[in-house]
Amino acid sequence: MRALAGDSLDGPEVFSLRTVPVPQPGAGELLVRVEAVSFGYVDGLIARGLYQLKPAVPYVPGAEIVGRVVAVGPDVTGHAVGDRVATWQLARGGGAADYALLDAGWTVAVPEALDAAGVAGMMLDYLTAYYALVDRGGLKAGEGVLVLGAAGGVGSAAVRIAAGAGAIVVAGASTAAKRRTALDCGAAAAIDYLAEHWRDALRAVQPPRGVSVVVDTVGGSTFEAAFRSLAKGGRHLVLGFAGGDIPRLPANLPLLKSGALIGVDARHLVESDIVRAKQIWNELLAQVATGALALPTVHAFPLERSGEALSALLDRDKPGKIVVTM
Repeated sequence: MRALAGDSLDGPEVFSLRTVPVPQPGAGELLVRVEAVSFGYVDGLIARGLYQLKPAVPYVPGAEIVGRVVAVGPDVTGHAVGDRVATWQLARGGGAADYALLDAGWTVAVPEALDAAGVAGMMLDYLTAYYALVDRGGLKAGEGVLVLGAAGGVGSAAVRIAAGAGAIVVAGASTAAKRRTALDCGAAAAIDYLAEHWRDALRAVQPPRGVSVVVDTVGGSTFEAAFRSLAKGGRHLVLGFAGGDIPRLPANLPLLKSGALIGVDARHLVESDIVRAKQIWNELLAQVATGALALPTVHAFPLERSGEALSALLDRDKPGKIVVTM
């Protein structure tokens, strides 16, 4: 079979498409013929050796996988050849190939009508956004939500999910094109969070009761100002630091705001409570199947160009989620 593999973690340029044997499923495993695999921010960090997880090499990237079961390992129940399944398996990867091994206990069924590329593109970002807003943030219909980095993978997912839940979403994005993207995802308004007086712009468009939840994928210089923009009892959800710097927050601010600073770690969720993670995936897929939730915009590459797809992760302005299709 074909697989994109690297013999080191020294950057996307060391990965190449090669021919390798088809793996065989062991206990608790499924062998799937891959339909699509999505590359995300973490995949780019792993490929450059910059993530805390350092997988063994040769390494095949791609953890957000959609595929058709072609073989079932020993002791696996509840799965059969022909099932269409999806997962996110960060530690294992392996999706950028014709066939991949999946942990049977980490998979969910994928409705036949859904686009494989879109489903692959949602597995991590939509899980993260839903877990942040619902499980960690306790979002309620009618609340104001500020999403920083609203045109990115997790940010755009948060806009869609929050708006679908009845929240009033203000999107923070750095360019006019990104703000248009966020509005297309369901934001009620969009602002430039890098502008000098961006909090004035926020106050002009936020709902009367203010911002109850901040979804922050950026960090950096906007972090403290975003927390200061919370209404009383607000929740500031920390999802990442795409802005580069890891900021600090004066300890008096949570007291003054009666507010909460809440970390969101989807990897911890999956590794510690896969039952809950699968419940969230099933809920999201059901919403997509009924049309209540849209799949992400994807930029698809064939497997022959999977090395190019991995390199495209370095482009901060890439058009949509990077997905490799077979």
